[in-house]
Amino acid sequence: MHNMTLTTSEVAGLAGVHRDTLLRWLREKAIPEPSRDHRGWRVFNSTEALAISRYAETGSWEQPISPNGPDHDIAKLHNINWNFESAKTRYLTHGMHPYPAKFIPQIPNALIQELSSVGETVADIFCGSGTTLLEALQLKRNAIGIDANPLACLVSGAKTKALSDIELEEVGEHLELCKRLLSSLQADTGDMFFSGKIFQSEGWRPDAKVTDFWFFSEVVEELAEILLQIRKIKSKNARNLCLSAFSAIIVTVSKQDSDTRYVRREKQVSVGSTLSRYISQLASAMGAVLELGDLIEDRFNCEIIHSNILEAPKTGEFDLVVSSPPYPNAYSYHLYHRLRLLWLGFDDQVFKKAEIGSHRKYSSKGKNKATSETFANEFSRILMWLKPKLAQGRYACLVVGDSTLDGNKVDNAQLISEVAKPLGFVDVDRIERQIAPTRKAFNPKIGKIKSEKILILRNGG
Repeated sequence: MHNMTLTTSEVAGLAGVHRDTLLRWLREKAIPEPSRDHRGWRVFNSTEALAISRYAETGSWEQPISPNGPDHDIAKLHNINWNFESAKTRYLTHGMHPYPAKFIPQIPNALIQELSSVGETVADIFCGSGTTLLEALQLKRNAIGIDANPLACLVSGAKTKALSDIELEEVGEHLELCKRLLSSLQADTGDMFFSGKIFQSEGWRPDAKVTDFWFFSEVVEELAEILLQIRKIKSKNARNLCLSAFSAIIVTVSKQDSDTRYVRREKQVSVGSTLSRYISQLASAMGAVLELGDLIEDRFNCEIIHSNILEAPKTGEFDLVVSSPPYPNAYSYHLYHRLRLLWLGFDDQVFKKAEIGSHRKYSSKGKNKATSETFANEFSRILMWLKPKLAQGRYACLVVGDSTLDGNKVDNAQLISEVAKPLGFVDVDRIERQIAPTRKAFNPKIGKIKSEKILILRNGG
């Protein structure tokens, strides 16, 4: 039976139970889902069949061990070119919202395919813009995402949620309303006059200290009006898609230099250009969501949890972790997302305190300056929380780069590995990959990260 694959009925027969009993165990997730063949039928390998037979006898599930060793599947990962130099990264909804330092979808896609099965649950404990979550869904897995950044949770939710016909109709009506508003703004001579008066929205906007410094007045009025109209959308899913599109244009129409530079510079902005950008962004997002709806199945769930990972959020169990933790001293998400957070009504200071790896926290000159020991202690707490959540014998894949702290290079993969071992994790592999020069630009004072490692930890022996 060594290299055989078996059907559900055959495995049930070997275990001495009725086929319906085996299917009930699968529905209740008492035993994990196996792979499926080209017809979508379940197929079990010999080790899975033996594990199910043991479960029938003892009532206790033990993760099957491959006859070639517990990490047999890891060897397959070395056949992959992890640099993905020419890979397209903006398919489906991946390009819906800018999010600096996100990893390319090909990385989680390969890890999910090789280290999990259809129907299992994949978690990203720093989900960011939802790259892992989207790949898990399209590969027929359930997904759990966690992030302390409320913007990340909003964007991840919008990117992974297919809309119903009614919800799509709501978005379409909103889009047409915005087009009519744009036509009204452009009806005069383009000198900010609307029906003989300067156009002013009745909508809410952030504090004047923010809007006066970072935005032209016409941009503020158009953003406020867009947001006012979005808030009128009844469906949460439709509204979140529009909020994601709204958020996507904020830095572009502001005086912030870019997503990776929180400095002010003057930009050319004309009447109606903010509305025009929003309309284009939302139309593109609608097209991507339509494509997504044709691909993912309702039976696979994506749960997104807005929480500080250090506060031990409550989640279900999962079978695989694929995540890219923030690199110490490399980036300050709370800072570069600040304008978006404020326009969306989120408290940027709450996220600032919760952010792990923040450049500002690690570059501070005061007594509270973070160090490599800070990061080690934080990750120890994270892995202690993760230990009972991740199924025994399964993998946590962490894509991490090196950091520069006080002029010294810190190997973050090694640091995480060292704090993981006393907790019962096994460092089974580290795969190094080169980062394309156009991706992941960080603070120029500490250098640009040119490579990163995929650290693979196994939960227990």
